[in-house]
Amino acid sequence: MTTYNGHCHCGQTEWTVKIGEPAHLLSGGECTLNTIVPKDDFKITKGDLKIYTYQGDSVSPLNRGTSGNPVHCYYCSNCTSSPYHHQTVLGDKYVVRTGMLEGAKDWKVALEIFGKDRLGWAPEVAKTVEGPPPS
Repeated sequence: MTTYNGHCHCGQTEWTVKIGEPAHLLSGGECTLNTIVPKDDFKITKGDLKIYTYQGDSVSPLNRGTSGNPVHCYYCSNCTSSPYHHQTVLGDKYVVRTGMLEGAKDWKVALEIFGKDRLGWAPEVAKTVEGPPPS
């Protein structure tokens, strides 16, 4: 496991995350780069985050969750960068935004999730599953 540093756009919030194999999960519907880690492997080291919550089965076209369970989104109160989400269906794991980690620009996309929601103009860039990542 390697520890990576991340920070929001304005620098008010910083964090560390331990990741085994550095790679991105691309979410086809939202075009975000993520990885899923145990809650204990993610630490806020500077600043405080605000939170908003939505249901995973929201009717909004932007919320493509499928479980019906709450999704807690954490963000910087100043610049609104979102370092992670806690999808309660995942138990004690966080979905961390890998694009905000130092060195992440060199990582490969290991898997595209929610490929069914990929934007029509976006190419397939990795192995794709139609819904959430396999357990």
